[in-house]
Formats: sequence, C-alpha cells, structure tokens
Amino acid sequence: MLVYRAMKVVVENLTGTLFYVQVDNDATVEDLKREIEVQQKFPCDRLILVLDADQSPFTSKEEEKTSLVDCGVQDGSHIYLFISPLEDESNDHFVFTWPDCLLG
Repeated sequence: MLVYRAMKVVVENLTGTLFYVQVDNDATVEDLKREIEVQQKFPCDRLILVLDADQSPFTSKEEEKTSLVDCGVQDGSHIYLFISPLEDESNDHFVFTWPDCLLG
C-alpha cells in the first residue's frame, strides 16, 4: 500500500501574517518557493526563506535543490519569508525614514 506523506509548514511574512503551506516530505527548497508563489502570488525567484529566527537564509541556487528535510525543515516548522528587492540599473532609489513623532 502506498502511503502519501506530506508536511505542513508555517510561513510568516514581513507583516506578521501567517499562512500554511503543505508539501511532500521529499520536497526541495525550490518546491516550497513554487508552492508559496502559487498560494500567495509572490515571485518565486525573489523569495528568501529563513528557517526559524536563528538560521541563515536559503539563498543559493544549490540550496534550492536541497530537500527541506536535509535543511532541517520538518512538519510544523516556522519559516520566515522575505522578498528580495528588484534589481535595476537606475539611480532612482527611495529611502524610508521614520516620522519625527515616532522617534521619541
């Protein structure tokens, strides 16, 4: 009998919004990014994933081919989602500064 195994991970974006993604147990980092793209409409090639708060991000192309299990991801893992900025050749850059009333 074939048993389907899947894991569900919690993904948190920069706004603190949580969502769940289910992938196969043998899924790679790239598979997870593609599933996030499908669910959340974020561009897969700009996603940066960090497992828990004290881990380094999965950013290299080699890491994308690594299985999630080999990266330490398991059912119920908490993954932080960041989106890399667009790379452009322009000299126009925007800087965000906090309003004075929020600086204390």
